Amino acid sequence: MNTLVEPERVRFLNDAPVRTGDYVLYWMQSSHRTEENQALHYAVERADRAHLQLIVYFGLWQSYPGANLRHFHFMLEGLADVARSLESLGITFVLRAEPPYEGVLALAKDAAIVVVDRGYLREQQAWYRTVAKRCPCTLVQVEGNVVVPVEVASQKEEYSAATFRRKVTYHADRFMHSIETGTPEHSSPVPDIPTLAGETIDELLSHVTIDRSVPASGIYTGGTAEANRRFMQFLDTRLEGYADNRNDPGGKGGSEMSPFLHFGQISPVTLALLAQERGGDGMPAFLEQLIVRRELAVNFVRYNDQYDSFSSLPAWAQKTLALHRDDPREYGYSPDELEQAATHDPYWNAAMQEMVRTGTMQGYMRMYWGKQVLEWSNTPEDAYATALYLNNKYELDGRDPSGYAGVAWCFGKHDRPWGERPIFGMVRYMNAKGLTRKFDMDRYLATVRQ
Repeated sequence: MNTLVEPERVRFLNDAPVRTGDYVLYWMQSSHRTEENQALHYAVERADRAHLQLIVYFGLWQSYPGANLRHFHFMLEGLADVARSLESLGITFVLRAEPPYEGVLALAKDAAIVVVDRGYLREQQAWYRTVAKRCPCTLVQVEGNVVVPVEVASQKEEYSAATFRRKVTYHADRFMHSIETGTPEHSSPVPDIPTLAGETIDELLSHVTIDRSVPASGIYTGGTAEANRRFMQFLDTRLEGYADNRNDPGGKGGSEMSPFLHFGQISPVTLALLAQERGGDGMPAFLEQLIVRRELAVNFVRYNDQYDSFSSLPAWAQKTLALHRDDPREYGYSPDELEQAATHDPYWNAAMQEMVRTGTMQGYMRMYWGKQVLEWSNTPEDAYATALYLNNKYELDGRDPSGYAGVAWCFGKHDRPWGERPIFGMVRYMNAKGLTRKFDMDRYLATVRQ
């Protein structure tokens, strides 16, 4: 077991000095866990070195773009796990309903150093810049939601999985080492700081004004404990056949880890090590999805400022879609009709209903779903906006690098030109006949109706 955080995961975000303070502050932002949390581990080390206690802070921000009751409820279930675990470690957890950057700066006034984990989206980056400019002490970032730190894997936006694979896999073994965070040496109570950490989920939700039109998932419960339970079930029953079964819409062959990874409730390093330990024919295919494909998505949002717009697509895809933008559509649906799953296609409707009801969609159907949105919308730009809107609204892992990359893939990102055809141009085409040829789609329809 490696007891140190790899130096490549650590970045200093400002030039302020480490100073004498009352505590070390860990700003938990994207890694909602205590297990295999490199930022928490680093913060404990710094607290022990300075003979200070540690505070973990989380800001519950009601205005996070696109977040609704479904996302908040799942996130708060995970934070309840965090609160229990931190209490067992003797670490104070300060949870408040406020803009995170404001809460961090208020607590930083008495901190020796502030440690933050790393997210990659525009809003998160803006928070880091704001705090870095005004923080009176050192602000250090520790990257722990990828196996290979994003700049180590590549210094530029990658064209495809083929160009990225050899780079990220070259470094992967070096970063696949488990760390265990122990009880800090100094765990005495800190001065009285207001916190909502002891409140129930319903009580916490009463402090925020959010979109409540999308209910909590009745299928998925958030938190590290639930992530571990589901993943062990996957290892026991589905890893061996993963390569053959993961694409089957009716086969339930996936790992179900995407929502938990999105909120940082489980570490990709944990998943990779457990899969390697279990081994078998399905293990390489699982690591391909976990490391190559998922971290290619992180590469995309890290190096492409337009990751949430049509302009993020490669030039060839934009050109070919523009050439076919006025092609006649056999079927056309408005965004409202799509949201209501009111199309002629029973398979697409089932996929949309699955997403609305559960907060997830089977992986292969997610690709088919996006392709059909392109085919049925007035323009490719309209289709892109609609696909992102629906994905971000209903998916538990919406507003995620993998979600942005997944939608972009449906329009040609990380892919190559194919044979030219109406509407799609040279963008890869999918249709219902392909589904029925490859899979038992009646079984998929039956699973969605359950």
